[in-house]
Amino acid sequence: MNLDTLLAQLGNRQDPVTGSVSAPVYRATTYAHPALGQSTGFDYTRTGNPTRTILERAIADLEGGARGFAFSSGMAAVHAVMQLFSPGDHLIFSNDLYGGTYRLVEKFLRKVGIEASYVDTSNLEEVQTAIQSQTRGLFVETPTNPTLKVADLQALGDLCKTHQLLYIVDNTFMTPYLQRPMQYGADIVVHSATKFLGGHNDVLAGLVVTKTEELGNDLYFIQNSIGSTLGPDDSWLLLRGMKTLALRMERHSKTASVLAQYLSGHPLIARVYYPGLELHPGYAVQKKQSSDFGGMLSFEVIHESMVPVILKQVRLITFAESLGGTETLITYPAVQTHADIPEKIREACGVTQRLLRLSVGLENAVDLQMDLENALTEAAQITSS
Repeated sequence: MNLDTLLAQLGNRQDPVTGSVSAPVYRATTYAHPALGQSTGFDYTRTGNPTRTILERAIADLEGGARGFAFSSGMAAVHAVMQLFSPGDHLIFSNDLYGGTYRLVEKFLRKVGIEASYVDTSNLEEVQTAIQSQTRGLFVETPTNPTLKVADLQALGDLCKTHQLLYIVDNTFMTPYLQRPMQYGADIVVHSATKFLGGHNDVLAGLVVTKTEELGNDLYFIQNSIGSTLGPDDSWLLLRGMKTLALRMERHSKTASVLAQYLSGHPLIARVYYPGLELHPGYAVQKKQSSDFGGMLSFEVIHESMVPVILKQVRLITFAESLGGTETLITYPAVQTHADIPEKIREACGVTQRLLRLSVGLENAVDLQMDLENALTEAAQITSS
């Protein structure tokens, strides 16, 4: 079936006893055994929960993988995946990386002897050069957060296959509705499901999909041992949010494209980062490997002094962290999402003091454009006086 059909049907026909169209929420923490040595398939909710299982099967189907796993947050999901590696292993990461992932690597993984390099994963030669004899994995964000660099998923997949690297892709920005990394060789796909998959800024969750059953067994052992699983109520909320993912991603993408075009021609904007712009260096690659360009964009204003004025003057757009909800959010990465990354490293990756990130919601594009125009006009007047 097509993905929009799969999404609309999530949770349906999962309860043969009652025929409930909406998946039931199973809050039980423990389950009775029919007899000694027998199980219904559910024993203890950390090990398996019926509501969570429906969600995990759904994300596996959507990404085209063998097994899915639901975690208590996106960072819990990334942390669990990192447990697949051992002291002495070397990993390669996108250099334009979410600050929370960077913090996990620098403050936790290095403590246990796992080494890391950060490269521009949109540059295949840089990735190739970074590979060492002890390199065991490649972790890619594409498009990256927040400067939306685009990595060639197929080229990186071929490279990982040649060097026998575990290929991990964070697909949070695009979701499986727009981009399916396993079609291009990814072994593991990670989501901060709090974002576009949940879609309503009301649930904290992380999802992981493994390409093979064998890799899934390894990750299941980690998930069950650590215990950072998603609860049944949050699993249900996430399932409900995902039902409208197709419609939302189409609207997010359409409106983001309109705003990117508007900002790219604005005299107060120095640069716009959006892979749907034909001048974006990753435009051709993104067009090849995804069905649309997503709802995230970033832009640089011409003067740093404009930033606090814009953040104060927007009325419809909300100054808040996170992304992927129905409401349009504006974020200042240098002091919010990427504050844990040292300034020199941030600046080198393009996360400057002039950069703002926009998570485009479901509002009317004209209203959003007017809100930005009013805020930019006010910023120009204040900073010039």
